[in-house]
Amino acid sequence: MHPTSRARLEPGAELPPPSEVNRRQQQRPRAQRERVEEERSLRPVPRREAPSGPPPITREITISEGITVKELSEKLDTRSSLVIKRLVDRGIFATINQPLDSKLAQDLARDFGASVKQMTYEEEAMQGVEETEIEGDLVRRAPVVTIMGHVDHGKTSLLDGIRATNVAAREAGGITQHIGAYQVEKNGRKIVFIDTPGHEAFTRMRSRGARVTDIVILVVSADDGVMPQTLEAIDHAKAAKVPIIVAINKIDKPDAQPERVKQQLADRGLLAEDWGGDTVMVPVSAMTGQNLDLLLEMILLVADMQDLKANPARPAMGTVLEAKLDRGRGPVATVLVRNGTLRVGDFFICGLVFGKVRAMLNDLGEQVREAEPATPVEVLGLESLPEAGDSFQVVTDTAKAKQIVLFREAKAREQALARSGRLTLEQFHKQLKEGEVKELSIILKTDVGGSAEVLTDTLQKLSNDKVKVRVIHSGVGAITESDVLLASASDAIVVGFNVRPERNAAQLAEQEKIDIRLHTIIYNLVDEIKSAMSGLLAPVFKEVYRGKAEVRETFRISKVGNVAGCYVLDGVLTRSSDARVIRDNIVVFTGKIGSLRRFKDDVAEVKSGMECGITIENFQDIKQGDVIEAFQLERVQSDMFA
Repeated sequence: MHPTSRARLEPGAELPPPSEVNRRQQQRPRAQRERVEEERSLRPVPRREAPSGPPPITREITISEGITVKELSEKLDTRSSLVIKRLVDRGIFATINQPLDSKLAQDLARDFGASVKQMTYEEEAMQGVEETEIEGDLVRRAPVVTIMGHVDHGKTSLLDGIRATNVAAREAGGITQHIGAYQVEKNGRKIVFIDTPGHEAFTRMRSRGARVTDIVILVVSADDGVMPQTLEAIDHAKAAKVPIIVAINKIDKPDAQPERVKQQLADRGLLAEDWGGDTVMVPVSAMTGQNLDLLLEMILLVADMQDLKANPARPAMGTVLEAKLDRGRGPVATVLVRNGTLRVGDFFICGLVFGKVRAMLNDLGEQVREAEPATPVEVLGLESLPEAGDSFQVVTDTAKAKQIVLFREAKAREQALARSGRLTLEQFHKQLKEGEVKELSIILKTDVGGSAEVLTDTLQKLSNDKVKVRVIHSGVGAITESDVLLASASDAIVVGFNVRPERNAAQLAEQEKIDIRLHTIIYNLVDEIKSAMSGLLAPVFKEVYRGKAEVRETFRISKVGNVAGCYVLDGVLTRSSDARVIRDNIVVFTGKIGSLRRFKDDVAEVKSGMECGITIENFQDIKQGDVIEAFQLERVQSDMFA
């Protein structure tokens, strides 16, 4: 028998030892050995099968945030054990009721040949209701109106005038305003007005994904004309894609010029209807009540063109306008019901809050049992305070709603630790390489109007077939909180040219992780945007803030020049620092600190709360009230380009 043969051995026989096998093979004739080796070489070698990729996509499933392993397996029409096995292969040990992250759920679905469409829990809860909804259930609802405009142009007077002529007529001695929204009636139809503190609140809501307003009324004073906050309000309304009605107020004044206001607005892209445009403009007087009825009729006309409808029979959904902590009643939220009917006793989910409606109050402070679509009410029964702009949704599956709230709280904690989701130029460059970003939004602030116009045109001309550069707002003056809020809502980058951010704006930008780029040379600014678009973003100079001092007095010393007697507000001023002189939040000079003295002694640094004398190299025009800001530039290489 051949030593390597698999023939059966005789009972009791033993295999020869390996050394014996090798000896026998060596004793074979050389020709026979070569023939055996040749046969082996010609024998086909079995190939290892390469690991197969994921199966082709054959279907699409819809998942919501916080989907559990069991729910995902049901949607994939597979056993839970197979999904858990895939998780174990990824090094994740999960139970059947474990909530999954959206990205992880998407990857698991891809492994089973399914693509994923993501939506929020509220959207999924209402999906079935919307699918079974019929046209006959829909009824016309009241429009929701927000009034915006410049300071002292008559927004509050206009609100009071509308309220007095439409609501307070049936109340002895007027009406007490309890919440930040109320209803008025015109021709038997209701209009809801939201009394917001300004476009900051409007933008905060939009940044949270809430489209509350149906119509924006832009109040412009007939004697003042278009002002900076008027332009900001136009930008905010256009960014939200909401129709604008212009109320030209104070036409009763002798120096009123409504036609001049129309011309200024036409230059900004709002052309009046009587001039051949599509923007409704109504001259009104909040003091005398002139044309207020016409304004309300125009609101109803624009609302009819939008065809606003709702279904009172479905579970209620709405938006939180504001929330406060009342000493006697606990957390209280002002909710605008957008669709459905809200009733006392309903369970609801509101962002990170789960609760039950214990009581409701309308805009007159009266208790009500239910609230129909487009009705503002105060809701009691929350466990904690929600954020303004949070979605308010009535739920039937309370156990699932509580699970979603716990999942959202965990995600909120993770985001609070990370806080780096905003778009910066470096992230824009990275996303551009991955093919994610198609548009770069910029908010531009400059020291003079001419620079704003030139830079706006220059930056927008940088657009190409791959990337579109859009300046969503440009203005003159320091970078304010409003600019940072608009950037937060629009995922934009703030660019300052010869201006600085206000202290509160800088703190808010740091908190919201908004990228603020400050420049003094137009070519450097354009080159930086070009480099980000072309994928050649160079190493940047990071500015390290050192300290700030206020000029309290100036002295003229022979052979030295003008010396600024300063008080250090914060930080530390060092003799080796660069410095910029800021006058009325505008940079007037940037250079180096020439000398730094305490009394008669030269010092290397002066700390916060101390007085000192400072000279600036090559700058003598220093004035009382100026601010000297010390900083140093450090060359920084971004990680992604290292």
